[in-house]
Amino acid sequence: MKILLTGGGTGGHFYPIIAIASAIRAVAREEKIIAPQIYYMAETQYDSRVLFDNEITFVPISAGKVRTYFSILNFFDLFKTAWGMIKATIDMFSIYPDVVFGKGGYVSFPALFAARILRIPVIIHESDSTAGKVNKWAAKFAQKIAISYKEAADDFPAEKVAFTGNPIRPELITPLKNGAYEFLKLDPNVPTILIIGGSQGSQLMNDTILDILPSLVEKYQVIHQTGKNNFKDVSGRANIILQNNAQKERYHPYDYLNTLALRMVAGIAELVVSRAGSTIFEIACWGIPSILVPIEKSNGDHQRKNAFSYAREGGAVVIEEPNLTPHVLTGEISRLMGSKEIRERMSKSARIFAHTDSATVIAKEIVSIALRHEN
Repeated sequence: MKILLTGGGTGGHFYPIIAIASAIRAVAREEKIIAPQIYYMAETQYDSRVLFDNEITFVPISAGKVRTYFSILNFFDLFKTAWGMIKATIDMFSIYPDVVFGKGGYVSFPALFAARILRIPVIIHESDSTAGKVNKWAAKFAQKIAISYKEAADDFPAEKVAFTGNPIRPELITPLKNGAYEFLKLDPNVPTILIIGGSQGSQLMNDTILDILPSLVEKYQVIHQTGKNNFKDVSGRANIILQNNAQKERYHPYDYLNTLALRMVAGIAELVVSRAGSTIFEIACWGIPSILVPIEKSNGDHQRKNAFSYAREGGAVVIEEPNLTPHVLTGEISRLMGSKEIRERMSKSARIFAHTDSATVIAKEIVSIALRHEN
């Protein structure tokens, strides 16, 4: 059995693909099927070590991005896309997988095009509350469509859609509490807040957190993922701001939280302040109430729509970028941290939203279609 996965360009696409690959192997073992050969077709490897660890063969292609604003790069990217379509078709014919799974995004277009030309079965997954252009196109010939948000169903043929949630890597699903305070050098008697600015960090969020930092550390411990690009600047400014503060040891900046550290923080944090990317689903599976700050000008306004969709389910509150002032953020943190009842209600809603079995549900359908095609 051969299975080809495509999509990416960001961690929000790549890591759910890895979660699905892991689930496919688990399903194959459970059903006593010969271990499948899994391929990943994309423009870059994104994380070569993760691909190697999961025994996934990388198949490089070129993919041009279609920008919603004027750019001369749109012209040159037409040629990149054309070459990507040709190469993807040649490579896919050589591999001839039994099924192709697409996670969306412009990177997935050449592979999905090749699958259609070669009449290979296709399954797609939509991460956002409104469908992206490539997935809207692929929906016309895809056999099954998995969605993360209920609202996305409006963009697809109803008979093909399954509300599965977003796949999460199994190693991230379960928070760790035992030993977390010692590992993170925190005080178990002081409430902990986690700040996540996204993989690259957020200048606006970082600046706002620094503005309210003295008041935060008076009541809480703060784990702050600043993003690698901003760590030196933010940690340096925080040292100056808290220089004479008796509680300065309560602030802990990190450029990046690895899997173990993230699970440890998830085990003890009582509130998360975060961007509204794919991290929403990790926060949801941890059952932690959150304050989401969507990027104002994200592609297709996806972050804002995703944030409000999740907030309607009850797991989060949303502060839009124009409203992200020190006063507003402090007020929301105080309101949520001041009511255990509200946090418990939000936590329950978050867990319902999470769909921790998403990767397995999708993997079973992929394997089922692959077996039918193989025979």
